Amino acid sequence: MAETTLKEKTAKGIFWGGISNFVQQAIGAVFGIVIARLLSPGDYGLVGMLSIFTVLGNTICESGFTTALTNRKEIKKEDYNAVFWFSLTAGVVMYLILFFCAPFISRFYGQPELMDLSRLVFLNFMLNSAGTAHFALMFKKLMVKERAKIDITAISISGLVGLILALNGFAYWGLALQTLSFTTVSVILRWHYSQWRPTLNVNIKPLREMFWFSFKLFLTNIFMQISSNIFSVLLGKFYDEKQVGYYSQGNKWMMLGSTVIGGMITSVAQPIFVESKEDRGRLLMIFRKMLRFGAFVSFPTMLGLAFIGEEFIAITIGDKWLESVPFLQLLCIWGAAGYIWYLYVFLLMSMGKSNIYLYGCIAICLLQLVCAAFLFPFGIYSMLIAYVVCYFIGICIWHYFVNKLIGIRLWHVLKDLLPYLLITAVCFSVAWSVSQVAQSLYLRAVLKITVAVVIYILIMKYSLSTIFRESLLFLTNRCKKYKL
Repeated sequence: MAETTLKEKTAKGIFWGGISNFVQQAIGAVFGIVIARLLSPGDYGLVGMLSIFTVLGNTICESGFTTALTNRKEIKKEDYNAVFWFSLTAGVVMYLILFFCAPFISRFYGQPELMDLSRLVFLNFMLNSAGTAHFALMFKKLMVKERAKIDITAISISGLVGLILALNGFAYWGLALQTLSFTTVSVILRWHYSQWRPTLNVNIKPLREMFWFSFKLFLTNIFMQISSNIFSVLLGKFYDEKQVGYYSQGNKWMMLGSTVIGGMITSVAQPIFVESKEDRGRLLMIFRKMLRFGAFVSFPTMLGLAFIGEEFIAITIGDKWLESVPFLQLLCIWGAAGYIWYLYVFLLMSMGKSNIYLYGCIAICLLQLVCAAFLFPFGIYSMLIAYVVCYFIGICIWHYFVNKLIGIRLWHVLKDLLPYLLITAVCFSVAWSVSQVAQSLYLRAVLKITVAVVIYILIMKYSLSTIFRESLLFLTNRCKKYKL
């Protein structure tokens, strides 16, 4: 009975996580296409230069407490209250510090516009800090459906704001205000759906109890954010805002795809792992099934985006963005496997091994910096290839430790992943051959997508894929239930 309940909770979480991420990314893609056609690579580049400060600010405000709260078997209202006031205080302090650092940031990049722009952009993490505890509550309780409503509403409103501002010539200011409107709407709706309210009766004891676990996560996330955003900093400092814009656009479209897949899995992974961690056999079974499901969806989707990268960019946002295609294609290789990273990490977190995550992230971040410094004379793409390879090295590190915990061998992982990778490669090979007869850009794109999708579905069906059959059955039942 417990297994059935857990399976149903996982399936529902993945379903609503998938719906949420698909719809919000589809909406975001529509607005993104129109706005990218109106703005220049330089506009995106200026905002992209500030991304590392924004994500570091968010990381400091959150300080690992979301994961720490999720790992607690019993959570009281005072736990959420302590996290709320800590996060809000950290957000205000961080904003004030970066407000006065804005002139130095502007001089570092040699972009005078960044001083005022950064002071607007940095409001984002201060606003977001007011919703940290509410997000933790919804995450812990697997309120995936409610989070879906929040994300879809926020991205719709913020996309409309960005579009109106772009049409009225606000350029990079419009991009900054679009992000701020997304955060504002998200926080307001978190308060609405969580129905929890902070009080002035603050007890810091919960913070002390979670301190060491959350502190290790905090340091880990700092290094992870540096690792994820260092490329934008290097391009902004040593190249120009256009290269940052091309990279940002390629990374944006990769993230649109990977977020749909990763969001389905990460929305349920850690709570499910925490619930199952006492039974290592069941935990191993759940982990491997998530690996297979992720490969079933992620490999054809993300590698498919790389496969049609040139056609996709040219048709959607125009020829002026074609220089972002190599960035998109290289990043999509990592995007296809990114969910594996998060599965390993969430399992480590559920087992209380935040120290392993910390030391691994530090090692990966330092390795990326060394590679970037060594390969800088060889150009942007050499650095980017090394940057992506370092992430795959990270997966190998996580596998070593997860194997120690639950006994998952490398052979198990390859057995779960390789069939989907090989089938994807076959589908793309056939699709590429067929598409060569087309002279039209649009016809070539349609042929690549149609042929690849049809062959993939046929192979899944006639190879009697369990994941394919279960996914189809679950979707059919959901459609009947909601009369779709």
